[in-house]
Amino acid sequence: MAYVDGFVAAVPTANREKFRKHAKDAAVVFKDHGALKLVECWGDDVPDGEVTSFPMAVKRKDDETVVFSWITWPSRKARDEGMKKVMEDPRLKPDTNPMPFDGKRLIYGGFEVIVDE
Repeated sequence: MAYVDGFVAAVPTANREKFRKHAKDAAVVFKDHGALKLVECWGDDVPDGEVTSFPMAVKRKDDETVVFSWITWPSRKARDEGMKKVMEDPRLKPDTNPMPFDGKRLIYGGFEVIVDE
């Protein structure tokens, strides 16, 4: 069954187009190394919470927007092999394709798909 890497980030709202371009360029690299699909979603209805929330999780500032993203891989093995190649790919080095957000507040993790309807 497929494997998914999930991400939540706070992106400066003014960097929307920079982020979109960064993500489109990165999608090519991820797909070249085995990813099936990369999806980036710009927050539109992401409320603040009292105990937990997406904005709280990424310590969103007033001038930032929460972004929710995922990458689908054929398997965990394909992801592990592909991600290693992605991290070494010169097309995603900071001097070539800098992240237009604070990567220290990026939340990510790998997930085994258990239902896909």
